[in-house]
Amino acid sequence: MNDLFKLAIDKILASDEIFIASHVNPDGDNIGSIIALGLALKKLKKNVRVIKTDEIPTDYLFLPFIDIIQPYEASDIDLLIVLDCGDIDRLGKYKSLLNKAKTIINIDHHISNTKFGTLNIVDDKAAATGELIYDLLKNMSIEIDKDIATCLYAAISTDTGSFMYDSVTSRTHKIIASLIETGIDKSNINIKLYQSRSIERTNLFIKSFSTLKTYHNNRIAVVKVTQSMLNKSNAKMEDTEGIISFIRDIDTVEVACLLKEYKENEIKVSLRSKRTVDVSKICSKFNGGGHIRAAGCTIYDNIFNAENKIVEKIIDMW
Repeated sequence: MNDLFKLAIDKILASDEIFIASHVNPDGDNIGSIIALGLALKKLKKNVRVIKTDEIPTDYLFLPFIDIIQPYEASDIDLLIVLDCGDIDRLGKYKSLLNKAKTIINIDHHISNTKFGTLNIVDDKAAATGELIYDLLKNMSIEIDKDIATCLYAAISTDTGSFMYDSVTSRTHKIIASLIETGIDKSNINIKLYQSRSIERTNLFIKSFSTLKTYHNNRIAVVKVTQSMLNKSNAKMEDTEGIISFIRDIDTVEVACLLKEYKENEIKVSLRSKRTVDVSKICSKFNGGGHIRAAGCTIYDNIFNAENKIVEKIIDMW
């Protein structure tokens, strides 16, 4: 990994204009990582473009320099750095940038990453892409100030379930300790991330929990969110954040499943497990992926058929 970091650093130092991108439907690891890297490379006097591939959830608007994320067009790109993105389709319309870039550095921690970069820094043992960005900045001897540390803290915290997932290691906590030592306001970060649920999100939670069904002797729990629920709650799809963690916490549940109806026949599936089931293998059956304990996929069918299909695969993989 150190050799890969050295190669990446050489490419970064040799490039004047650098584009940074991540996946659509952004999460905390996505947003925190791209801002942190963008701010760090600006310290090197690089011309940095942090690309907005999708709308930013309101949960993360408190992050410093959030406005650094903007839509950009480009003809020729010297260096494109793609973060936290398992495959090129996850870049949405900006996957066209790959054909315009002389060099692509792909930095990610998903085991299902397709290694699409010129240089691939992919470590599925990292708890979050934010950990890899921390390592990169340390290797470059770039000072991690409070703003960068705030973004990395948010990245790692959100992608580890506030440090509860199996992916968390002693090294994760050492990184977090280092970030805290910069003087970040971790109390405010945690309030913004975990204690600021809107009434719209609360109403959506209530409606979604009414759909709760369990299978396999209550070891599988499924909750659905439809467009109708979103409209009645005056909520957005980003307001589903937290639902799957709640149902996973039921004592008998090993696998939690959240079905989100983006369109009538386009259902986004999120899976979480506690101890034994590798949900990334289940999602791979539907061309998805992720981690052993957290993964996702898309099923192109109505939400009720999608429920039947995913539950069948979960039971098959038990």
